[in-house]
Amino acid sequence: MVAIGGISLPRFVAPSLHRQSFSPPAIGFARFPDRIRLRSTVALLDEVEKTGSRAAIVNRKVDGLVKSDCETDFDATLSNGHARNSGKNLGVLSTVGNSTNIKWHECSVGKIERQSLLEQKGCVIWITGLSGSGKSCVACALNQILYKMGKLAYILDGDNVRHGLNRDLGFKAEDRAENIRRIGEVAKLFADAGVICIASLISPYRRDRDACRAILPDGYFIEVFMDVSLEVCEARDAKGLYKLARAGKIKGFTGIDDPYEVPLNCEIVLKNNGGSPCEMAEKVLSYLEQKGFLQA
Repeated sequence: MVAIGGISLPRFVAPSLHRQSFSPPAIGFARFPDRIRLRSTVALLDEVEKTGSRAAIVNRKVDGLVKSDCETDFDATLSNGHARNSGKNLGVLSTVGNSTNIKWHECSVGKIERQSLLEQKGCVIWITGLSGSGKSCVACALNQILYKMGKLAYILDGDNVRHGLNRDLGFKAEDRAENIRRIGEVAKLFADAGVICIASLISPYRRDRDACRAILPDGYFIEVFMDVSLEVCEARDAKGLYKLARAGKIKGFTGIDDPYEVPLNCEIVLKNNGGSPCEMAEKVLSYLEQKGFLQA
């Protein structure tokens, strides 16, 4: 009790706050402190104030990267209130699809630098097969194994992506093609970032899968075919979709009234008798190790 002005009040003792110890897996970016020495915010602000521009800081040579992120294709200075062009080539503007007057911008930190940072090579593992063939289970098992090894991976699951990015698409042939195209482009970005991207979706049409392969460098699109028969998949029917399709309540269902085109030249085939999801994932992991994707 504490006496204040003749009144006794209970003593309040603040609970002790202990920092919880957290040890992340030995992933590449967990070792940043050994590689990078970050200056304090105060020192950074002091330098900005002295130079008058953050560009001077960005423009500094860092680990051999001499090209500044703030460099431009033209030299513009203000003269009498107007921008003056130095006459250098401003670069060619492009038209891609319905996008006009666009230009690709390069950065001094590229794919090689990102892969070196993560100590791995980015790629796309494309798991395809009928509904109920075990695609998501193998994807999750592989993701867990890579995580425990300290490797960064991300799953693009067909159903998950339709909750957000592709929620405007249905299951007509043209919608399915656009669904695959978008996921292929996102997977390409993940691979360029140095991440091992695991795309897990039915993707029934060969031409759509081949189109995704075509936008990646040779060898960086790894097609994994879940070779599980329709009978086995229908017997599993974890979502009850086959039952609905047989009853005519779902139209255009792959394997029932819409075709699935088997891959002709996939990198990996996982058969129904290939063991548990973890054992199947180990086969994919062996391929990644053999091809050098688990090192920079």
